[in-house]
Amino acid sequence: MLHCTSTLKMICGLNFFSFIVLIAAIFFMTIQLCFCGCARAEYQRENGECCPMCAPGNRVYRHCTEDTSTTCVPCLDSTFIDAPNGLRECFSCTVCDPNQGLRVKTPCTQSSDTVCEPLDGYHCTDQHRGGCIHALKHTSCSLGQYIKRKGTASKDAECAECADGTFSNGSLQICQPHSKCEELGLTEIKAGTHSSDAECGNKTPAALIAGIIVAVLIVAVAVAVAVIILKFKRRTAQRANCAVQSPEYNNVPTQETALQKSRATRVALETTDRSLEGDYSVRVLL
Repeated sequence: MLHCTSTLKMICGLNFFSFIVLIAAIFFMTIQLCFCGCARAEYQRENGECCPMCAPGNRVYRHCTEDTSTTCVPCLDSTFIDAPNGLRECFSCTVCDPNQGLRVKTPCTQSSDTVCEPLDGYHCTDQHRGGCIHALKHTSCSLGQYIKRKGTASKDAECAECADGTFSNGSLQICQPHSKCEELGLTEIKAGTHSSDAECGNKTPAALIAGIIVAVLIVAVAVAVAVIILKFKRRTAQRANCAVQSPEYNNVPTQETALQKSRATRVALETTDRSLEGDYSVRVLL
């Protein structure tokens, strides 16, 4: 006698007709599953028909039919397809834009897209499929800073501050110590900062400086005195020349004096005449 296990209880409980129906349903479901999808190297058309794919670098020119296979043609210039496909159009190649800090690393082909990389002095900030799609310029270190880490194509530069007693103009990888003027036998003219070195100059004795100042003052005083004397002599000479060259001017006082004397004599005579006339009148009356 047939003993039914737990996994076959449902089948054992069915009659012969029901069992035949179940087997037929499973068979038709299996057939449908086998024909509902396309093979790995095929693509499915809108009508559900499966056609062979085109190779990378090619696109579909004409779909397959019952009697013919898929017709493929190569991608045009500046277009590509990098995988087996059933596409009617190829993709446009990526353009590496210098304004985005990019340049061409690998040119575009019919079967591969352009690969971009950062320009010199730039680092990539956004990568895609082994290439860079956006880059930024490396950070420039400021005065008083040194380059702690140089920038690369994938990382930005890193800056750090110089320690006391050292300096950098921003382009150095190590801060340089300030020059020690005394050790060089020189005098410090200007102290160093974080962005500039100390300025040194030759030593000048104090006595020499004082002597130079005194000599300059003496020369200045002598020149001033000479100028004053020269001006005085010129004025005196000009006055003398004017007196010699203008005799009429010298005669003016003499003429004025004679005129004054003539007027005085005339007044005296008139006074005398008047006195005589008075005396004569008195005598007549007596």
